[in-house]
Amino acid sequence: MSTVANALDTRAQQARERLDAWTREVVAWHFDPETGAPFWLDYAAKLGWDPRKEIHAYDDLDKLGPFQDEWLRGGPVRRWVPKGMAHKPVYVFETGGSTGVPKSRINIEDFRLDYEAFSDTLPDEHFPRGADWLMLGPSGPRRLRLAVEHLAQHRGGIAFCVDLDPRWVIKLIKMGEIRQAELYKQHVIEQGLTLLKAHDIQCMFTTPKLLEALCEKVSLKKAGIKGIFCGGTEMTPQFHRFAREELLGDDIYFAPTYGNTLMGLATHKPFERADNYAIIYYPPCPRAMIEVVDLHDESKLVGYGQTGRVRLTTLTKEFFMPRFLERDEAEREPPCEAYPWDGVRNVRPFRGFQTSVVEGVY
Repeated sequence: MSTVANALDTRAQQARERLDAWTREVVAWHFDPETGAPFWLDYAAKLGWDPRKEIHAYDDLDKLGPFQDEWLRGGPVRRWVPKGMAHKPVYVFETGGSTGVPKSRINIEDFRLDYEAFSDTLPDEHFPRGADWLMLGPSGPRRLRLAVEHLAQHRGGIAFCVDLDPRWVIKLIKMGEIRQAELYKQHVIEQGLTLLKAHDIQCMFTTPKLLEALCEKVSLKKAGIKGIFCGGTEMTPQFHRFAREELLGDDIYFAPTYGNTLMGLATHKPFERADNYAIIYYPPCPRAMIEVVDLHDESKLVGYGQTGRVRLTTLTKEFFMPRFLERDEAEREPPCEAYPWDGVRNVRPFRGFQTSVVEGVY
């Protein structure tokens, strides 16, 4: 084994030890009657055993069983607020709502902490400190708008936002009103163009579909954009290459991300042409972990390079969500130099769903 491989193995082991220690801390917090969330205290009462005594490492979270999707649909949302944080102002954010009643997640500081950590991955050359941002993405009850705004503020800038309701776009598509959906998309793009012309904006967030539509109307390089971070279900290797080679060129930094309300966001492996434009993400360990499990047996991880369903575990003092099956599938990716823990490659909608999910402007 080479010296480089040995060093990576050592760093991976150290990361795992930090993850195990953080797991014990988070479990101790959420299952303590003085600090825990009412949901988890009620859950523990039905278990017949004390998670604080039985869970010693990340792998032990399997003992709690899979987290159920419907637990987050509907209220009361205060059952998720830890007693140790009940005195603090609480936000509630919703998922996109493309699969029925939206899931809700409480937030206090997590969205700020997640995006401050993400900020450390952005090169100042392309995301200048003090530069202003355009948030060309969903508004309303979503974490993303406030998170991008905080990211801009954290880096010394101001975020300009648009009005965008993805649920209306989804409704139009389901009704077959494709022309109306296209008109609504153009309405959003026009808002973005107005802001780009009126203000000195150098950085932005948007989704793949909106980025392509925006580039049909304006040269982002001439508009002064230096860096873009971009996320959405349409982020494929094909779009990744198209964005870098056709839409943006070499002068604008392109940072693909994978995230949602329940996890935060996973960052992209530093770009290497040897990866053939694959979309490779790594979670913000130890605050969240992404694993790839067997399509027919969620208790088993697949091997590196193999396909499976994405399983998410969120581990913060605000929100504890172990072993949640996402609506995505991907290939399992081994640790890399920048991120010495497992990642995922080419995330896409899970094929096991009987009906396709309408994503709209994502």
